[in-house]
Amino acid sequence: MTDERTKLVRRFTAQHGCDTMLSGIRPASVREQLAAIGQAVTDDPVPDFYGEGGPVEELEGRVAELLGTEAVAFFPTGTMAQQIALRYGAEVTGRDGVGLHPLSHPMVHERDAHVLLGGLRTVRTTDAPRNPTAEEVAALDEPIGTLMLELPLRDAGFVLPSWGELTAVVAAARARGARVHLDGARLWESTVHLGHPLADVAALADSTYVSFYKSLKGHSGAALAGDTELVRYARAWRHRHGGNLFQQWPAALAALAGLAHELPRLPGYVAHAKVVAAALATLPGARVHPGPPHTHQFRLWLPHPAEALNEAALALADEEKAWFVGGWQDTEVPGIALAEVTVAAPALELDADRVVDLADRFLRRLPHC
Repeated sequence: MTDERTKLVRRFTAQHGCDTMLSGIRPASVREQLAAIGQAVTDDPVPDFYGEGGPVEELEGRVAELLGTEAVAFFPTGTMAQQIALRYGAEVTGRDGVGLHPLSHPMVHERDAHVLLGGLRTVRTTDAPRNPTAEEVAALDEPIGTLMLELPLRDAGFVLPSWGELTAVVAAARARGARVHLDGARLWESTVHLGHPLADVAALADSTYVSFYKSLKGHSGAALAGDTELVRYARAWRHRHGGNLFQQWPAALAALAGLAHELPRLPGYVAHAKVVAAALATLPGARVHPGPPHTHQFRLWLPHPAEALNEAALALADEEKAWFVGGWQDTEVPGIALAEVTVAAPALELDADRVVDLADRFLRRLPHC
């Protein structure tokens, strides 16, 4: 077993035994996930075959209804869906340039797949830690076929534009003859800050990708939504990418359960994230961003090495069955570490005082505290 695998198993075991959780959810075992799927099945549907029929088709219809789009295609991964959406934009516009933020998912987490597999070129839209402005898009020094906007921009701190800023940047892209693609992996929870429902947001774009496991507690999978021509193209290229799995009903059922049960709860998580962030900001040397959070996720910095913070989180979980925040990483500033905080259902049980108390118990486990 590799060191990384050992760490993952240790963290899963620690979190799985917790009764109290500030960040994230208690991870479910395989047996628990199988039981949850069984509970989600109210009848005995025919399974899907190679992406057609069954729960997959039901899921595609439900997403199309929520986003207000003509058609939807289910994908095993969002990386695959986005590569195809960007490629489509290049083919229909005749431009292989893609407007991307340097902190966007294709740039940071996809190993340049859009370049190496799609033959596309990256055009950086801005170096600021936010989505580009209309003025920045208008001033790009080369043409683009597609402008991709990540809502929220995860690696800048889950930040969102205002509705006015979003509509202006879309208009600027249109004025340049570019299509607009939304990386909406976390679009579900973004409607609170934007002040508009999902269908209004998706209507601004030519294509929208959404994820089922990041906020909806699904197992895996994604959807690409847009008009009929886009989705027809996407299904053909999904096959070429090896994405037509024989059956995907477990992922589709988990996604449907997430849409039914978790999606309505997200506004409450977003509201409580403001309470949690304000409480954490009172810790010695702590910083949170953005303040207040735009979604139910935000960034937290503490003036301690990441290794010590991760060990303290595991110790607290082992000894008190309580989870604070994990996944700490050292920053470019020595002695200061960063983590992402996700406020979900378990955190709703913690008011500001209980958040601070849990944080104090966590900090006492650090070597010099």
